[in-house]
Amino acid sequence: MNEKRSQAQGTALGFLAGYVDTLGFLALFGLFTAHVTGNFILIGAALADSSRNSILLKWLAFPAFIAGVALARILVVLVERRHGPALRPALLLELVLLLGFMGFGIAATPVGTEAGPLAMAAGLLGAAGMGAHSATSRLLLGHLVPTSMMTGNVTQIVIDIVDLLRGADDPGLKTRFAKFLWPLLAFAAGCVAAAFAFHWFGFAALVLPALILVGLLVSEKPAAASQPAAQAKAS
Repeated sequence: MNEKRSQAQGTALGFLAGYVDTLGFLALFGLFTAHVTGNFILIGAALADSSRNSILLKWLAFPAFIAGVALARILVVLVERRHGPALRPALLLELVLLLGFMGFGIAATPVGTEAGPLAMAAGLLGAAGMGAHSATSRLLLGHLVPTSMMTGNVTQIVIDIVDLLRGADDPGLKTRFAKFLWPLLAFAAGCVAAAFAFHWFGFAALVLPALILVGLLVSEKPAAASQPAAQAKAS
């Protein structure tokens, strides 16, 4: 059951990350909300070509991402000091930031050729939300593979495929292969889904990742509620 739960979490979060990153890229002048490396590349390209728009948004996306990571870390520390389960509050933080991304994005529509204040706020909230996503994955979901950066996942999958083909003596090979494969496929599916959804619905398409987070929050509720009872019984 734990293995299936982890696979479901990794798949859901991988889809969410690919979806949000693609939507931000399409909606806000190539902004990568979850891909810091990509924003560095775009900043370099914009500095060399003054005709490129919204360089300020790409500059500010990096500190916004850092702020999301920092907020998630502080929240986790505060909750864990009270001996509470931190995953639900961390997911709730990401949900609030992504709802802000959607709300400001809808208010900014049509965005036009330059990022105005509302579009800027939308992009920065999206970057902060994905910063919280990355921090939550690292701090509380270490049993999962990375869900927002796929380079390492692809590398590991290729290594595992080569080992499978050569008949390597590794009893955990097939399990590890599946563990890395599903988030990768979900991320790719999220990218495709976001492209179509943004074309049809604009920023309102962010309701889908918001619903995914709500689903993850609901799935965590029984475990969080049962913990105090279990502690009382043990005492």
